[in-house]
Amino acid sequence: MIDIRAHRDWRGLLRWLPLALIPVLLLASTYPGQYRVPPHYWLLAMTAAVVFPAGWPLAVSLALSALAVPMLRTDAWGVSGLAPYLGAVALVDVVARTHRWSTVAVATAGWAAAVTLGRVGLHDSSIGRASTLVEAAAYVGLPLLLGLYLRGQRDLAQNLRLRAEEAQARTRLDERAALARELHDVVAHHMASIVLRTSVAGHVVREADPRVTAVLDDVRDTAADALADIRRLLAALRDPALGAVALVDTDAVTTEVEAALTRVRAAGFTVVAEVDTDLGGLDAISRLTLLRLVQESLTNVMKHADRAVPVRFAIIRRDGAITLEVVNSGRERATAPPGHGIVGMRERAELAGGSLAVGTGADGDAKWTVRARLPDTTRGVGLS
Repeated sequence: MIDIRAHRDWRGLLRWLPLALIPVLLLASTYPGQYRVPPHYWLLAMTAAVVFPAGWPLAVSLALSALAVPMLRTDAWGVSGLAPYLGAVALVDVVARTHRWSTVAVATAGWAAAVTLGRVGLHDSSIGRASTLVEAAAYVGLPLLLGLYLRGQRDLAQNLRLRAEEAQARTRLDERAALARELHDVVAHHMASIVLRTSVAGHVVREADPRVTAVLDDVRDTAADALADIRRLLAALRDPALGAVALVDTDAVTTEVEAALTRVRAAGFTVVAEVDTDLGGLDAISRLTLLRLVQESLTNVMKHADRAVPVRFAIIRRDGAITLEVVNSGRERATAPPGHGIVGMRERAELAGGSLAVGTGADGDAKWTVRARLPDTTRGVGLS
């Protein structure tokens, strides 16, 4: 498997290569007598080498283009004449790293102007203009084409990586669905049979010892609860996102919720939050449902709410239930019909044995409210 971080470190080191290579080129072009590199050329070339590793591609490209003009017009000797063409390398970097054509156009125009200004008037007057245009086309066109090629290769590699990840996700989903079918066929069938036979036995011995009837009723109720839990777990197994969130450690539930709140605040919202820290120990279904409801609610806030109105967020654990409440301005949602996201939230809440209420206030309040109530399964108390 390719280590992407190591690849990025290697590419970062390459950006510092001109800082070591340019002095070598300058020294290799310095000889006794008239074949020597002028001092101002040294200064310009070393400045370009220092600027090149900076982290702003467009700014670096324009700076190197500006530095290239006096270097191209200087009669440098030998391989030192390669120093101005760091501007071409910077243009390749800009084109390869961005899809914004405005940025590419600015960088290309800057380098084209540098080549034109740096080469004009250096040829015989009879062929000067034509030669300058040909050189500009070559010195600009080739870096532009190389940058487009590298960008295409990067996009292709990214698409292939995404396809491989999607294929792996589909494979895992198929495996989970197969496991869910096997559990349903083997376990759920037998549990349903136990419930049915216990109900029949209780009906047959209804007139017998009340203690026997009580035991049979307890066995039937326990088996029915277990069957309901199995069906909820099977439904969760078919959720492709279960492995990403629901299997998080129970003590990390609060951390996941805080991370979701941080994303909302980073989007420019003011969030007044009240989160019960006693959320550890939730079972997989309750944990998955709570986190999904939090994420979907806060996603809707970022999409539709007014950033000027504070968002009230609360997760409270009391009276045998966990209550989630998200209140925002509802600037756009107040008049829009419920979407598929709300339908999915309601299905999740009902699957976990809870309920979901969504909408504006009954008293005409325009604020949009999401209120979910889930049973506190870890404390053995259902919904009131």
